Amino acid sequence: MRYFVPVLVALLPMAIGYGVWHFMSDSRIATDAWISPDDGQARLEGKRLYDAYCASCHGVHLQGEPKWRDRMANGRLPAPPHDVSGHTWHHSDAQLIEMIKIGFMGGVNAPRGYQSDMPAFGSILSDEQIRLILAYIKSSWPEQALAAQKEISLNRE
Repeated sequence: MRYFVPVLVALLPMAIGYGVWHFMSDSRIATDAWISPDDGQARLEGKRLYDAYCASCHGVHLQGEPKWRDRMANGRLPAPPHDVSGHTWHHSDAQLIEMIKIGFMGGVNAPRGYQSDMPAFGSILSDEQIRLILAYIKSSWPEQALAAQKEISLNRE
């Protein structure tokens, strides 16, 4: 019995680490290839899905909410734009997919303690639907932003 507590204390971080790894690995979509906005049919379907699931917060024209950099009364930030004026193109495909699937969670894909109104869509949207939405969003970016985001996506860890 005297060894039980030290063993439990030693195993607890491993169990927590495994739980986080398991949760995160289940939430990720394999991103072996960069999501390209070049397919016109994919963009059309992506726009339809964006309009249905994203536009109410991020804007019909990807413009985000007004004053998206200023905290609201509840301390959270408004939904950012997904056009080139925002920072979406600063993130890899893997990061964007994760944010859509599990939301924006403090300590997971945002700074610890950060709170966001971004909901998780992993139980609503399929992996392919998420890719289509991202193809549509990327179709609004100029070539320079697209090239930079492609570099970030393909050269991640």
